[in-house]
Amino acid sequence: MDNKYSNLPLRKGVGVVLLNNNNKVFVAKRIDNPNDFWQMPQGGIDKDENPLDAAFRELKEETSIKNVELVQEIQNEITYNLPNNLLGIIWKGKFKGQTQKWYVMRFLGTDKEINLRTNHPEFLEWKWIDIKNITDKVVDFKLHVYEKIKEELKNLV
Repeated sequence: MDNKYSNLPLRKGVGVVLLNNNNKVFVAKRIDNPNDFWQMPQGGIDKDENPLDAAFRELKEETSIKNVELVQEIQNEITYNLPNNLLGIIWKGKFKGQTQKWYVMRFLGTDKEINLRTNHPEFLEWKWIDIKNITDKVVDFKLHVYEKIKEELKNLV
């Protein structure tokens, strides 16, 4: 990490592992990354917002999905640092990375509920994949996050 950014704080965030009835995981391709990287819904925690509420809000804001139930909270937060080429750019340069609280949720709706054309779209397309494949197309600096989630989920599904 570039020294001029090393004193920046970590952003507080959440992530959602969304499972359908077949225990497939929802992933989406980001608009702002032209490469073939896919991720699960995630985002920041607003001031005075609790992490679970943030997870429900982020899921709705990014995917329009509301029809879910909480399955499990992943116990430990997971932290990642931004690579040097993104420091000072992502999150208006205010953070060096993110500490995330992750939640596993079950999607109770139908695929027709999923709409990526939100007020502030973040994703181009989405799909359901096997849990074992969540690390296949993730951006490098989040790989350890997705590996940890995959490990946590192996006894769940």
